Amino acid sequence: MADAPARPQKGTGPSKVTLYRNGSVYTAADPFATAMLVDGDTIAWVGSEQAAASIADSSMDIIDLRGALVAPGFVDSHAHLTETGIALDSLQLGGVRSARELLDAVAASGGNGAVLGHGWDESLWDNPTLPDAGELERAAAGRPVYLSRVDVHSALVSPSLVASAGLAELDGYAPGGHVKRQAHSAARQATRRLSPAALQEYQRRALDEAAANGYVALAEMGAPKISSIDDLRLAARWNDASGSRPAPEVLPYWGQLTPTAADAEALLAELGVRVRGFAGDLNIDGSIGSRTASLREPYADAPEESGTAYLSVADAAAHLAACSLLGIQGGFHVIGDAGLDAALQALEVAAAEVGEQRVRAAGHRFEHVEMADADAIARLAKYSVTVSAQPAFDAAWGGQGRLYEQRLGTRSRGMNPFASFYSAGVPICFGSDTPVTPLRPWSSVRACLEHHDAGQRISARAAFLGHTRAGWRAARYENPMAGQLVPGAPATFSVWEVDELMVQVADGRVQSWSTDPRARTPLLPALDTGTDPRCLQTVRNGLELFSAGALRA
Repeated sequence: MADAPARPQKGTGPSKVTLYRNGSVYTAADPFATAMLVDGDTIAWVGSEQAAASIADSSMDIIDLRGALVAPGFVDSHAHLTETGIALDSLQLGGVRSARELLDAVAASGGNGAVLGHGWDESLWDNPTLPDAGELERAAAGRPVYLSRVDVHSALVSPSLVASAGLAELDGYAPGGHVKRQAHSAARQATRRLSPAALQEYQRRALDEAAANGYVALAEMGAPKISSIDDLRLAARWNDASGSRPAPEVLPYWGQLTPTAADAEALLAELGVRVRGFAGDLNIDGSIGSRTASLREPYADAPEESGTAYLSVADAAAHLAACSLLGIQGGFHVIGDAGLDAALQALEVAAAEVGEQRVRAAGHRFEHVEMADADAIARLAKYSVTVSAQPAFDAAWGGQGRLYEQRLGTRSRGMNPFASFYSAGVPICFGSDTPVTPLRPWSSVRACLEHHDAGQRISARAAFLGHTRAGWRAARYENPMAGQLVPGAPATFSVWEVDELMVQVADGRVQSWSTDPRARTPLLPALDTGTDPRCLQTVRNGLELFSAGALRA
């Protein structure tokens, strides 16, 4: 048991001292910890209730947790802030179950200007036939319409938007109004010509949603086909917004090809903000739902289609080599097995050019990586590539009769091989790809425990670390103590109202859940109760980002 800390001296500095007590603290420093002392932006101590009682005094802000859990804050390793803010304020189409319902939602939308919506998924409809462009135009009474599919790799658009954005001449245009590839990117950008103030407001909407759900940081995946450089600069500015309401930390990435190291250096100077790397949504391929993920064999429900390859092996290899020479992260959005083949070949070509050690040291990352066989996993491990995965994808689309099986048939059984990544030593972190899936971190942790393939399930502890500390590591964050609650670490955490705390073990031969304290493993919320823990407070570097008010009631 940790000893009581030295009593903070009154009047020694401006930092605020807060004592959290009478709860549970998820910390490697003491698996039985019930209290935590925060001094300014730093964790000063964790330990027992008895020790907390001995140091509590009127100089401190004392918070009675009343059994709540204090845990490291969540890091979303793949997010789109502006897109999330727009989706939150647009038509919510995730519950639509037919073309008729979708058209009714468009007809009922109010306001002026374009009708924006997000989240439809025809794989859930009894009849997957989509409405055509003319029906959308009539439902919207002539207003332009842009309705993104849940994966945001395709959309339904109206003829007025087709005309104003010049979509008919672009690759991926379909007269029926379901656009993909270049036509989809152009349609999205045409509805995103917003003022800096509007962009900032949408980003604030997304950051507030994240903070209310226990996130302390998000990796912003900007790219020219998604957003502007100005949008990225605004996102990065939240980290330095002195005097404004504090927000989760933004970890910026920019998904643009850099053929040479000189090109990469010039792009870094042009951006004018410090990016974590030229990675994220630099697309090698697309998505399974929109049938643009690049596959070795055709789609089971569309034998004439095998997806789209957006980058050649040569271009991808040049990009990785350039980033490796500069020692910065490179990487790609890659989902299909043929897409991953291309990414791995690019790694090997880059290693042959600049040396395997340089490639490994750069800490490259691949996003999604949903279709990876044993050989691919071994090659990812060889080059120390981090996989940034989205567990909620499996929860939404994995399993018998669902989207993955519809699109891929028997190939769907090997999707999202989390346990295989871990066992091979592939670094892995988790995110939501918001707005594709919601900012609900405990649901994402649960998705790891309830993977449709029992052999790919991982323990609650592994899933939780993948959603917290691993997110900082994947971004090559400067402070190695980020993501843990130990003395000297940043005071960055979330407080949760929980029904029950348990230890989960990964060994399927024994009971999965245990309340036995002899396990000496920090406790996590029981996620088999049917409800997620409720966020009571989110704090980053000692600053409160969100409060439900209940802690001080």
